[in-house]
Amino acid sequence: MNRMMAIIEREMRKFLRSPTLMMVSMVMPLVQLIVLGNAFGGKIRDAKMGVVDEDHGTQAVRIEEAFDAVRANMRTFVAIPYDNEVQAREDVRNGKIQGAVIIPAQYSKMVYEKNHPRIALIVDNSDNFMSSTLTDEMSSLTDALNQPDVSPRLLQQTALEVVELYPYIEYMKYLLPGSIALAIFVSAMIGGGILYIDDKARGVHEGYLATPITKSELVFGLVGASAIKAVMTGIVITVIGSLIAGVGSILSPPTMLGLLGMVVATALAFNGMMFLMMVRVEDPLVPRATFGILNTLLFFPSGSIYPVQAFPAWLRAIAKVDPFTYAVHGFKALLLKDAGLWAVVPDMIYLSIFAAVTLAAAVPLFKRTL
Repeated sequence: MNRMMAIIEREMRKFLRSPTLMMVSMVMPLVQLIVLGNAFGGKIRDAKMGVVDEDHGTQAVRIEEAFDAVRANMRTFVAIPYDNEVQAREDVRNGKIQGAVIIPAQYSKMVYEKNHPRIALIVDNSDNFMSSTLTDEMSSLTDALNQPDVSPRLLQQTALEVVELYPYIEYMKYLLPGSIALAIFVSAMIGGGILYIDDKARGVHEGYLATPITKSELVFGLVGASAIKAVMTGIVITVIGSLIAGVGSILSPPTMLGLLGMVVATALAFNGMMFLMMVRVEDPLVPRATFGILNTLLFFPSGSIYPVQAFPAWLRAIAKVDPFTYAVHGFKALLLKDAGLWAVVPDMIYLSIFAAVTLAAAVPLFKRTL
C-alpha cells in the first residue's frame, strides 16, 4: 500500500504543478455545454413565413388572425404577405423566408360548403428541424380552425391529455449529464492515457521498474492517481455546469451523495478502460490519434445528445456495453429527474464492475520490462 501511495503522491504532485493541464481537461466540456446548449434544442423564434392569399375571404382572414396570434404569443414565425405563389416558392428556395402558406382561391367557399378545403405549406425540407417545426405549428393551427364554433353536448372524439412529469427542460440542462461524463473521460484520457505513455517515452517508467514494486501495485497506483484527477474534474464540472444550466437539485444532500458516487464510479470505469487500452502502447502519438475516434465511438452512442431508442441495432449494441451510457443515465436521473440515490444504484454497479474487469485484465497485460 505504501508503494502504491507513493506513486499516487508523485502523480498528484506533477498534476497540481501543471494548472494548464487541469484547465484543458475542463474547458472542452464546458465550452460544449455552453455553445451546444445554446445553439441546439432551442425553440424556433421569428422565422419568416410567406403568406399568399388568393382567396381574400372571411376564412382566409381567420387564418391571418391566427398568424397574428402566433406572432404575439409564441413568436414561432412572422407572416410576410406575398402577391403570388411563384415568388414565395422562389424565396423559400433561396432562403429568404423559411416557409410559405398558400391560401387558394375559393378557399372560404369550400369551407362553407364543407368541400375538402385545403391550404398549402411550402417548406425547405433540407433543414429538417425548421421544416418539422413549421409543419407542427401549422398542423396545430389547422386543428384549431377545424374546431366547431359551438361544441356538441356529447363528445364524439377521443381527446388526449398529456401529463408531463417534469417542468420544461432546456437543451442545456439535457446536455449537462453528457458534459460531466465527457469531462471525466477527457481527464482520464489526458491524465491517465496520454501522461502514462509520455512517461514511458521520457524514461520515467524505467525508474518504477528499478524498484521492487509489483505489477498490481504499479497499475493500481497509476490508475488511482488518474482517477483522483478525474474525480476532481468531475466535481468541478458538475458544480459549474449545474450553475450555468440552472440546475438547483445539486443542493439536496441525497443528490450530492449520489452525484459523488456516480463521479467516483465513472472515473474508475473510464480510467480502467483507458489503462487497459494503453497498457501495451509505446508510441506517444497513438493516444492522441485515437482520442477523436474514442470520443465519437463512446460519447455519441451514449444517449447524451440523442435518444438511444433512435439508433440502429448495431449502435444500440455498442450503447449497451458503453460505460458512457450508464454514466449519462445516472447523472440524468439525479440532475434532471431528481430520482434519488436508488435510481442510480444499477448504473454505479455496472460502472464498478466495468472498472474491476478492466483493471483485472490490465494487470497481467502490464509488462514489467523495458
